[in-house]
Amino acid sequence: MDLRRLRYFMAVAEERHFGRAAERLFIAQPALSQQIKALEAELGVLLFTRSTRRVELTPAGARLHRRAGEILRLVDAAIEEVRRIHAGEEGVIRLGFIGSATYELMPALSRSLQADLPNLQVELTGELLSPDVEAALVERRLDLGVLRPFEVPDGVQMRTLRSEPLVAAVPVDHPAAAAEEVALAALAAEPFVNYVRKVSAMADAVAAACASAGFEPQVRMEVRETATLVSFVAAGIGVALVPAGVQSVRIPGVVYLPLSDTHPSVDLVVGWRTDGPEGVIAQTLARLHTLVSAG
Repeated sequence: MDLRRLRYFMAVAEERHFGRAAERLFIAQPALSQQIKALEAELGVLLFTRSTRRVELTPAGARLHRRAGEILRLVDAAIEEVRRIHAGEEGVIRLGFIGSATYELMPALSRSLQADLPNLQVELTGELLSPDVEAALVERRLDLGVLRPFEVPDGVQMRTLRSEPLVAAVPVDHPAAAAEEVALAALAAEPFVNYVRKVSAMADAVAAACASAGFEPQVRMEVRETATLVSFVAAGIGVALVPAGVQSVRIPGVVYLPLSDTHPSVDLVVGWRTDGPEGVIAQTLARLHTLVSAG
């Protein structure tokens, strides 16, 4: 059945007058009458009784009026839903974050998406290592991930969000804790808590930063999760180098200090599936860049 004819029928049924219905629909009255006759012929029933003064619904027409209203409301709702999905305002997106972005960007992005796109279902996974995020993107378990730079595989795109300076995390009773900054070289004899080598891009960044300060870090403990690393620093197990974004992890007993003698940094990137939900990914990317710029 032609939905346009159903809409024409509804206009006549509500106006009870072909002339007024034609004006409402912005079509000529003869054309409207033709469309109604075609609908009646298609159904094989009379929908209206016509007089010189008024148009009335037949019992069959009254039933179609009720049903057609339901049908058109469902059709309109489906069209609106499809348009919202295409625009990225509705649907599902799966997001993954490395540890250093879990405590700053992940909650901020979640709040932004929830406030602006309440019909969007967001699935969040935090405290991942960069290789885990990359693998999840390749295996289509994530639509978008925030991680460290990686070799971009087929089906994935990458964009740099920002460059993050490294800062020192020291126990609150450390001799340097009361200072405004600390020289990385001054920590050469300290035990370090670090990320797991070979699976964390941060482990390599820390090693390179210490090498630029003239020493190799004495790693006492390796961890996979940022919150665990900071907790171990708070416990006095050692000091650490972390991206500046980790300063949002507020665990009692830890002080974060800028480095005075060297200024290492690490890039934070976003990767996404090129065959993922295009509209939703575009909405998420826009909000990520807004949050990074504001920060």
